[in-house]
Amino acid sequence: MRASWAASICAITLISLSPLSAQSVETYDIVIRNGRVMDPESGTDAVMTVGIRGDAIAAITADTLWAKKIIDARGLVVAPGFIDILSYAPREAGNWNKLADGVTTNLAMHGGTAYPTRWYRSMGDQKPPLHYGASFFYTEARNRFVSDRNAKLAKKHFAAMHALADSALRAGALGVSFSLEYVPGISSEEILPLMRLAKRYEVPVFFHARYSDMEPPGTNLDAIDELAAYADSTGAAIHIDHINSTGGTFSMPQSIERIEAAQRRGLDITACVYPYTFWGTYLNSARFDKGWQQRFRISYDSLQLGGSAERLTESSFKKYRAQGKLAIAYAIPNEDVVAALKAPWVMIGSDAILEWGYNNHPRASGTFSRTIAVYVREQRAISLMEAISKMALQPARRLERGAPAFKKKGRLSVGADADIVVFDPEKIRDRSTVEHPEYPSTGMQSIMVAGRLVMENGRLDRKVRPGRPIRAHGQPIQ
Repeated sequence: MRASWAASICAITLISLSPLSAQSVETYDIVIRNGRVMDPESGTDAVMTVGIRGDAIAAITADTLWAKKIIDARGLVVAPGFIDILSYAPREAGNWNKLADGVTTNLAMHGGTAYPTRWYRSMGDQKPPLHYGASFFYTEARNRFVSDRNAKLAKKHFAAMHALADSALRAGALGVSFSLEYVPGISSEEILPLMRLAKRYEVPVFFHARYSDMEPPGTNLDAIDELAAYADSTGAAIHIDHINSTGGTFSMPQSIERIEAAQRRGLDITACVYPYTFWGTYLNSARFDKGWQQRFRISYDSLQLGGSAERLTESSFKKYRAQGKLAIAYAIPNEDVVAALKAPWVMIGSDAILEWGYNNHPRASGTFSRTIAVYVREQRAISLMEAISKMALQPARRLERGAPAFKKKGRLSVGADADIVVFDPEKIRDRSTVEHPEYPSTGMQSIMVAGRLVMENGRLDRKVRPGRPIRAHGQPIQ
């Protein structure tokens, strides 16, 4: 009896530790089971199992997989990590809020740097927990030669500017960025040579357009016509920054039609939007030059100091303008946001990252969660799959020609990078407000960057810092 019982135990042990079982257990580093896998590229939307090996997705299947680490995503969405295509340089104050918002790649494409070699080295020294990259920032380079934002650049400096841009693109800058409204002195003579250069390096040109209202002279439609003319003249791809606050406010249907007419002519134009009905910028910028009340159809009490409950008066406006403070302006119609979101070529970009002191717009912490919570779940302006595409796939496609690393981002497919978010589609929510832009979003359960868990069970692990630099290929094609 005792021998028979012992033999049975031995048999059970041999079965449980058979070579096939042992091999299965060790096949993957991480397995995500029972989740609703959503891949905007293939259209996959089904309960599947995802296997991760190293920093890449190794399997997506209906079969059971085993691994050292198993995540049960029952009732949750499994999606590619979000790419913030319109952010600023990574910084410790804001990186973790970006992750809580589902962002696994943070790109300084509104602004950026005139010196990418130095910039990438500095960012790497900080060891950010998410991936990062930057454009060549024309304004920073231009300020070496002329600091007056309304002045033209002397022609004697054109060659030096071109050389700086060429050096930056060879060093891997992801694009070229212009801020025409903030530096009105920038002329077409400055813009066109750099657009031709961007075309040679296969990178897009990002524009904060010249006008952001419908009060002539100089309207949103004039701004879009200007950009389309540059694209037509050079063949370069262009991206319009935050079209809900620049280029489309009070004119979104007409602005969209102008852009789509240009697209039908073969021009490569995209744009982004942030899901808020109020914009924010620094009071000492050109946006608040004389006449701003009429242009934006607001008054002093339509402005609120970022990071506080204080509404402005004429007196406090002057005080905070002298200090260069950021103010929130309640000046965007919701129908303009919805119209922009519905355009298939418009993606999501935050135009912010949290800074210490918290004189920020809440979009620094809540852009991506708010897109889902408000415009997918509540207003049903777009579907969840459309939102994921706008937050992951479309930004990757915008940049992948010049930066091949993006061909493995924004997708949830075998071979893609294991930048993955797992979230509750019914509970994801932005918590950041004008008064408290530092409040992180909720609803994310697990987040992977390069195959490493930076969030598990809704808790960030601030010791894990797997972020990597993303550069363009840096080779001219002509």
